[in-house]
Amino acid sequence: MLAGLAAANDAREAALPLCRTVVRMSGSAIRAVHRHRFDDAQALVSEADAALRAAQAALAPFPAVAHAGFLHDAEKEYVEARGTAALVAGEPVPGPAELAVEPAAWLKGLAEAASELRRHALDRLRTGDLEGAETLLAAMDDVYGCLMTVDYPDALTAGLRRTVDGLRAVLERTRGDVATAAVQARLQRSIERSMAAGDAGPGVEGAPARP
Repeated sequence: MLAGLAAANDAREAALPLCRTVVRMSGSAIRAVHRHRFDDAQALVSEADAALRAAQAALAPFPAVAHAGFLHDAEKEYVEARGTAALVAGEPVPGPAELAVEPAAWLKGLAEAASELRRHALDRLRTGDLEGAETLLAAMDDVYGCLMTVDYPDALTAGLRRTVDGLRAVLERTRGDVATAAVQARLQRSIERSMAAGDAGPGVEGAPARP
């Protein structure tokens, strides 16, 4: 019995730093995506992937330890990094089987990845890329719509409902920002057209010439 507990503790001690590495590398990868440093993001994701696989392997013989929570958090952060990169690039998000993670971790990671798109959408609005921001908003909306169909107890989804509620709040704020920017863009175009029409209009006979 004691030998089994010792082995489980050794596996836990080996997996904990690996899971911390996954969380750290995944967070850095998301920041790199926001900064448009996609090569750096890919390298960081690769490091996170290697650490995650090592942690999963260490904990595989000890399911009770594997389900203690820290591996789930590492998987969730890894999915968030992969999902953010895919959504920003307009690519399909890899599924849980492809990423080799638990479904609950994948669902929560996907929800948080969609929330990360708000920052990227605001960056595009600041540069005047309204179309790009609208594309990201549509991706957020699609993810939210899919996650809303997942109706299982929190004990099975690891509190997904609360995460989806957070995504809804982020989505609505982003929708408001994009709508405001769209109205401002239309107003600006209308003003520019009016000014151009005025400049191109016929002159008034006898009116003094412009300096």
